[in-house]
Amino acid sequence: MVAVKAHQAQAFLSSPDPKIRAVLFFGSDAGLVSERAQALAKAAAARFDPPGELIRLDDSDLDADPDRLAVELGTVAMFGGPKIVRATAGRRVTAQALKPLLDGNLIEGVLIVEAGNLRPDESLRTLFEKAPAAAAVACYADAAQDLETLIRDMVREAGATITPEARQALVDRLGADRALSRGEIEKLLLYVGSRAEIGVEDVEAVVGDVSELALERITFAAASGQMQRAVAECGRAVSSGEGAQAIIAATQRHFQRLHRVRAAVDRGTSLDEALRQMRPPLHFKQKDAFAAQCRMWTTPRLTEALKRISGTARAARLTSTLEEPLSERLLMGLAMMVRDGTGPGRTR
Repeated sequence: MVAVKAHQAQAFLSSPDPKIRAVLFFGSDAGLVSERAQALAKAAAARFDPPGELIRLDDSDLDADPDRLAVELGTVAMFGGPKIVRATAGRRVTAQALKPLLDGNLIEGVLIVEAGNLRPDESLRTLFEKAPAAAAVACYADAAQDLETLIRDMVREAGATITPEARQALVDRLGADRALSRGEIEKLLLYVGSRAEIGVEDVEAVVGDVSELALERITFAAASGQMQRAVAECGRAVSSGEGAQAIIAATQRHFQRLHRVRAAVDRGTSLDEALRQMRPPLHFKQKDAFAAQCRMWTTPRLTEALKRISGTARAARLTSTLEEPLSERLLMGLAMMVRDGTGPGRTR
C-alpha cells in the first residue's frame, strides 16, 4: 500500500520492501518506466534462491491464453525460483483483471506492470496504491540533478571524464526520456572513444544531429494538423535511412512533452513559465509552434493521442514488416485529431 513519488523512486528501488509483490511503474517518461521495471525485475529475481524466472507478457500473449497471467503468478515452482512477471498495461492487463490477484493475495512471485501517464483517479493507479502488498511508482522526466547523476555514472563507468561546460551542455539537451538520454550519452562515449576527457565541442558535434531535426519536422507537422506535410516528411526520412520505429518513438516523445506542458498549464502555471521549465529546452525557432500546439490540444485528448501512439509502437514491434504503413497511419490519425476537431478543443 505505497504511492511512491517521482523523487522517492530511486530510494524505493535501492531497497525494495520484500513484502511488496506487485509494483506499477507509470508516468510520462516511457524510457524511465521501462528502465526501472527492468532493474526491479532483475533485483527481484536475484533475491530468491534459486533465482526467480523472468517472464514478459503483453496483450498478444494473453489474447491466446487469457488466464496465463494468473497462472504464472499463482504457481509455486517445484524446482526453480518464483515467476517475476513484467506486463504492459493494455486491453488485457487492466485494473479489473488484476484486482482479484492483488486483493486476494494470490501472487506467489512478483508482478511488475508498466503503464503510461495515469491520473491520480485512474483505477489501475489507485489499485496499486491501495492494495496491501503493492506499490505505484511515478516516473517523470529527469530533473537536472538526475541527469547530472546519470551522466556522471555513465562517464565514470566508461573510464572517462567530462568538463563542467560539456556536462552542462549535455544536461541542457537531455531529459525528455530516460532511454533517449542514456542512448545519447552512449553515442557521445562511442564518439570520443579512448580519449580521456569529453569537451563541449564533442557534445555539440554528436548530441542533437540532423536526423533528430528531420524527426522534429515530422512530429511538429502531425501535432499541428498538417497531415500531408507529416506524411511527406515521414517518407523523406525513411528514404534517407531513418527507421519507422524511430519516427514513432520521436512522435511519442513530442506528445509526452506536450502533455507535460499542457498539464502544467492546467494546474495554473503560465504557458511561458511551463515552456521555460522544459528539459531539454526548446530551440527558439520551435517555441511559437510548440506554444500554439499547447493551446490547441487539451490534456484529455493528449492522453488519448499517447494511447494511440503506444498502441502503434507495440504493433510495429510485433510486425516489423508493417512498421512503415503503421507510422504513416499514426501520423495521419494524429493530424486528423486536429483537423476534424475531435482532438483538441476549439477554445483557447
